[in-house]
Amino acid sequence: MATEFTHEPEAHRYTMHVDGDLVSVAEYLDHGAGMVFHHTVTIPRFRGKGYADQLVTYAMDDVEKRGTGPVSPTCWYVAEWFDRHPERASLLAAR
Repeated sequence: MATEFTHEPEAHRYTMHVDGDLVSVAEYLDHGAGMVFHHTVTIPRFRGKGYADQLVTYAMDDVEKRGTGPVSPTCWYVAEWFDRHPERASLLAAR
């Protein structure tokens, strides 16, 4: 199984492909002082395999590496991802 993660800054999204199929997308807005992750979706026929979790992990690793945070998760899935990964709370914007 070939898995590919990409950051598409011109489209304001991260994507995950498995064996050439687009399986999950995480969309964001970059307002220059951080990023708002506002929508995450897994294509229905690929749901239940943990793809969204893998994609959000990739995206947060990239945000951390590039220093483009802090992150404001307005997408329920990304907010729940942070709840499951309290060790990554340093990426979150102050509330």
